[in-house]
Amino acid sequence: MGVRHAVVAGGGIGGLAAAVALSRRGWRVTVCERAPVLTGIGAGIVLAPNALRALDSIGLGPEVWAGDALAGAVGLRTPDGRWLSRADTGAASSRDGLPARAVHRGFLIDALAAALPPGVVQLGVSVTGVEHAGGAVVARTSAGELRADVVVAADGMRSVLRGQLFPRHPGLRHAGEAGWRAVLAGIGPPARSAAETWGRGERFGIVPLVDGRIYLYATVATVATGPGTKPADHHAELTRRFGAWHDPIPALLDRLDPRNPEPVDVLHHDFHELASPLPRFHSGRVALLGDAAHAMTPNMGQGGCQAIEDAVVLAHALASDADVPAALAAYTESRHRRTILISRRSRRIGDLARISHPLAVSARNLAVRATPSSVTSRALDTVLGWQPPSGPASTGVRA
Repeated sequence: MGVRHAVVAGGGIGGLAAAVALSRRGWRVTVCERAPVLTGIGAGIVLAPNALRALDSIGLGPEVWAGDALAGAVGLRTPDGRWLSRADTGAASSRDGLPARAVHRGFLIDALAAALPPGVVQLGVSVTGVEHAGGAVVARTSAGELRADVVVAADGMRSVLRGQLFPRHPGLRHAGEAGWRAVLAGIGPPARSAAETWGRGERFGIVPLVDGRIYLYATVATVATGPGTKPADHHAELTRRFGAWHDPIPALLDRLDPRNPEPVDVLHHDFHELASPLPRFHSGRVALLGDAAHAMTPNMGQGGCQAIEDAVVLAHALASDADVPAALAAYTESRHRRTILISRRSRRIGDLARISHPLAVSARNLAVRATPSSVTSRALDTVLGWQPPSGPASTGVRA
């Protein structure tokens, strides 16, 4: 058997991770990325222990993620600064074996791209459709047709290929929230430890990145305004909503003022998810991964992590001598239940965070305070404790 060819639609985190994993298993890979340059949208990502293990299994080990792990206590606070819950990251690291790292998405994209052979990534090329042709699959692209043994649909939450393969699926649903993201240089007020603050239908998060920068995010429920509403002045809106919250939030917001000598890019977006799961993550010789397969809300910080897991499991299933359709069926079996459960848990967290009635907020906060940290830790173990597959490819379900 000659060297087999995989076409990956999408050069985001999941697509590049799949390309690296397949390349290291002997596949020839072509990544088609519609953007003219590879870039990680200006925000951070927390690489939880499950994602770090997945990356380590494809040769991107701890030495790649130089810098400090998330340190101290992480957890939830109220707008006046009181802790609702706290978790010791040192204890979590001991339990999970790897300390979580928060990095800029651009850094992660660069690290994945650097691990690929030259010429793998084709920029400015989009995949517009697929067609099965005997024992192969043809990817239709803006630059012509590519014949392959497998196509990996990593083309994001608005996946063109998902729409073609599952035309009756209802697609994306607005999740009832919108959010802001920004990354600050590591100067000025320190971020201290990572934390998320919950108010009445509003949240503010602070995450120190390994390179010393600070990742900020904020979310608001959109029940009153509806989806698609964008404020005219992001800094003014954030200050109105969060400017009286606990330190260091006001000082960090001051650094988002567009009148500053070095303005900071502030991103704003609505949250969407695949509320109705796909029946499977493959069709013939096409596999879907990441947001194309299971777009979820960001409430657990697991969207990118699950895409990396997908990539590693897919490459494992597609061992050099594996029958492709059977391997993709095994991939679905391995990933479907786990990602659905995580997506549902993320949605439930979002439901709690969007509560806005004062009495309901008080009841929620009381319940969070009353939940022992050991209970929360055990609930996360099934997510963070995931291990990458090893040995021969298997059709067994991984929890």
